[in-house]
Amino acid sequence: MGQMDVALIERLASKYVWWQAPEEAAKRPERVIAQVMNIGDFEDAQVLVDILGEAALREVLTSAEAGQFNGRSWFYWHYRLGLAGLDEVPPLPTRRFG
Repeated sequence: MGQMDVALIERLASKYVWWQAPEEAAKRPERVIAQVMNIGDFEDAQVLVDILGEAALREVLTSAEAGQFNGRSWFYWHYRLGLAGLDEVPPLPTRRFG
C-alpha cells in the first residue's frame, strides 16, 4: 500500500479498532481501512475514498483476510468500487487449514 495519512488512520483506528491503541493499529493501515469499510459509517467511509482513493480501497478489498468483511459490506464494496456487477461478486474469503 502506498503513502498513508497516519493521522487519519489513527483517528479511524481510535473509533473502529477498539481492542488496540490507535498507534499500534496504525502499523497495519490495511486492517484499519478494512474495519472502516466493514462497519464504518458513511461519512468515515467517504473520507477514505476522498483521501486515499478508490485504488487503495480496491487493494484492501482484493487482499482481505477471512473474517474482515461481512457479506453485506463485501457485496457493497465490490459493486461500489467497480470490481463486480450485481451478479458477479466473488465469495467471501475463508480460512484455509493446511
